[in-house]
Amino acid sequence: MSGNIHVVPSDGGWDVKEEGARSTAHFRSQRDAMEEGRRLARGNRSEHIVHGRDGRIRQRDSYGRDPFPPRG
Repeated sequence: MSGNIHVVPSDGGWDVKEEGARSTAHFRSQRDAMEEGRRLARGNRSEHIVHGRDGRIRQRDSYGRDPFPPRG
């Protein structure tokens, strides 16, 4: 794995997916999916992107290669 990690709603639960790949894991709760997504993103040094039930991004965290690093 090396891409960004997404947590997305799926089949009444939540999937953890690497960007451009199939689901890597399915969870009943968003909290559990977020924990696994965060763990994977830290290991990949990538972005962790959490989507809400409507599919819109509701949270984004960077664990390495930040495409928009803070200035100063």
